[in-house]
This record gives sequence, structure tokens and C-alpha cells, in this order.
Amino acid sequence: MLAGKWFVNCCYSYAHDCRATKVIASLSSTPAPGESVKCLGIPRSVHNSPSEPTECCRTRDSNRDDKFTEKMATDNLTAVLHGIEDLRLEQRPIPEIASDEVLLAMDSVGICGSDVHYLTAGRIGDFVLTKPMIIGHEAAGVVAKVGKSVKHLAEGDRVAIEPGVPCRYCDHCKRGKYNLCADMVFCATPPYDGNLTRFYKHAADFCFKLPDHVSMEEGALLEPLSVGVHACRRAEVGLGSKVLILGAGPIGLVTLLAAQALGASEILITDLVQQRLDVAKELGATHTLLLDRNQSAEDIVKKVHCTMSGAPDKAVDCCGAESSARLAIFATRSGGVVVIVGMGAPEIKLPLINALSREVDIRGVFRYCNDYSAALALVASGKVNVKRLVTHHFDITETAKAFETSRYGHGGAIKVMIHVQPRDANNPVKF
Repeated sequence: MLAGKWFVNCCYSYAHDCRATKVIASLSSTPAPGESVKCLGIPRSVHNSPSEPTECCRTRDSNRDDKFTEKMATDNLTAVLHGIEDLRLEQRPIPEIASDEVLLAMDSVGICGSDVHYLTAGRIGDFVLTKPMIIGHEAAGVVAKVGKSVKHLAEGDRVAIEPGVPCRYCDHCKRGKYNLCADMVFCATPPYDGNLTRFYKHAADFCFKLPDHVSMEEGALLEPLSVGVHACRRAEVGLGSKVLILGAGPIGLVTLLAAQALGASEILITDLVQQRLDVAKELGATHTLLLDRNQSAEDIVKKVHCTMSGAPDKAVDCCGAESSARLAIFATRSGGVVVIVGMGAPEIKLPLINALSREVDIRGVFRYCNDYSAALALVASGKVNVKRLVTHHFDITETAKAFETSRYGHGGAIKVMIHVQPRDANNPVKF
């Protein structure tokens, strides 16, 4: 990552300044059904209507074999972003499902860079927070109720959630590029709610059943991994590819894992933070390169070429900074491919003549499409191990502390996981 900024990576990564002005306050207690909400940011007094009791099932941990039993659930503790620096835990009604949907008892939800950016800035590009929004989109849960038309899932199934549901009818959807659908409903992207909540409904055909040996945390991490898979597919990474990855944040690291799985023979990853590069090395990066903000692009390109066996034929920018996008173009060999995953400023300067005269293709990445099954197969087969990415664990009642940890990178945080269900398998929770 380049320039003096902290870059957060998300499903369509976003760069932002880390000089925040306010720390989220921790909760002293959490609201019971019908109680007033507790603010995680700016204190306010807001009363929420009590959730209506809804017939559903008791969730189970992946390590428990106890059967589902019918229970009346009233607790739907939910993390709601009301505005900049205004994240609250409050009770929300348990949603009713349509015939093609499932009700999920949520289990694990990862904090994405986009979640943090909505908290600190209230917007990402054209997506602007204008009303309260449930946060969270990297998630896995247990099917608690099944719509009448759903045939491939049953109560008790553990599933990963692909958070974007397209219209399925437009030209983009019919061509298989549903990530470009203008009517996409994407979790925790204004104006649509996310899934950091005890109960959440989702389109059944965008829920992927997890094999027994794949954990809920791994299921939640399929979301960022799908970004890495899509980026590598856009870059046409394959057997023998030499890949340069700029940025060793969560998205850079999953791109590293995906590139390895797709057959890259040499991978160099760069960052401004040595600790992140150490993790990248653990994950199998061939080379790591610690960057200096004062280095010129020319000097960095020379280091990249000297460190690798020549110029890379693929470059993936996971930062979003102008300087990193420029470096990706300069460093890539003639005839190569540059993929830009990170989204920074709306407009940046790029050396287009350099790219044109050397036929370097520049390609964008927006989320993913048709990549979840591949990501799940990589994890289930053992070809990709995402467990090392999770550095911190919090209960949903500790959402404030979880966001603070992710926001400031406390304790070397890479991926912070919020557990809606207790991680202790011997402590079953009834709904």
C-alpha cells in the first residue's frame, strides 16, 4: 500500500484516512426486547418497538448434534448504523420470509473495511447512508425456517451467505455478470440492510450449504475470498503466472491465497506494514516487499523486478491509492494485465500512454459473480486455508469493541469476527 493513508479492503475495497476523531464507546449492557437501544457512538435516546414473537427453531453449533426444537423467539439483537459515528445495538422484529427465502439464525459475521468506512464516513462512492442500516455482510448462519418453494435447503443446514441478490432478469444477469445488475440488493450497502443480527432472511439460492468439516468462520470468509477469486480470474491468473499484489490487507491476502490455488508460480506482495507482510509470508507468498512512502515509483519498480525473476505478467492493486495503481501499471510487463480491486478517489491520474504503448490491459473488479462455489470448493478441499486471517473474536454484545479493533488495527488485527452465537459448544443458546 502506498501514500500516507490506511487502506481498508472490502468487497469493492475502499481507501480512507485513518485519522478518526472519535472512538466507539463500549456497551455497558444490551437491550432486551422492547427496551430502548444502547448507542455505540454518539449517545441518543431512541425507543424501539418490541419484536413480535415469531415461530422458528433453536440454532445449533456446528459441533453439536442436538436436534432443532420449536421455540418462540423474541430476541433479535441487531447492530444498526444510524449515521456517522452512530452505531447501536437494538432489538428488531424477526423478519417474515417469502416462499423463495430462508430465515437464518446468524452465527459468524466478519467486519469488512466497508463496514468501517460507512461508520466513519457515511458513504462509499455513490452509496450514501441516508437512513438507519443494519451493518455486516461477511456471514454464515443456520437455516431456521424454509420458504415453501425452497427444495435444496432444510432446517438445520449450515450455510454461507452470498450477500448480493440480483434481479436475475436483466441483460447482465442473463449473461452471467450479475454483479453488474443495476437492481442488485447487496447486504449493508445503502439502502439495504446487512446481517449482523440474530435472525436474518435471505434468498435461498444465494445460500451455500457448508460441508460438516467447514466451520462457520470459514463460511463467513467465503465472501472476501470470492473477491480474491474474482480478481484472479479477471487477471487470468493460471499455471506459471507471475503475480504482483499491492496491499497485504484482508483482500490482498485472500488474493494471494486465490492466486496460489490457481497455479501462480511466483507471487510478490507489497505493503507499508511489516506485520502484514509477515502474515503474507506465512500464507505462502514467494516474496514480500516493504515499501517506503518516500520511495519513487521508478525505484520501487526496479526492486520489484529484481526481487522477482523479471517483470510480473499480472498485477492486482488491492489498495485503491493512485500511487499503487500507477505502480501496478509501471511494474507489469508489456502485454500483461493490471486488475484494480481497491476503490479510492473518484478520479486519479494513470500513465495511460505507458499502458497503451505496451499493451498492458487495465481491468476493473466489482465484487464478484459466480465465484462463491469456487471459493467454497477451495476451502473444503483444503487448497486454501483462510483460518489464519481471523485474528480477533467478539460476541455480538461486544460490537463496539470489535469495530474499534478493526478500525484501528489493534493487536495486529487482520479479520475481526463477531459471533452471534457463543463459540463455546457446551453452552447452547435457545431462541
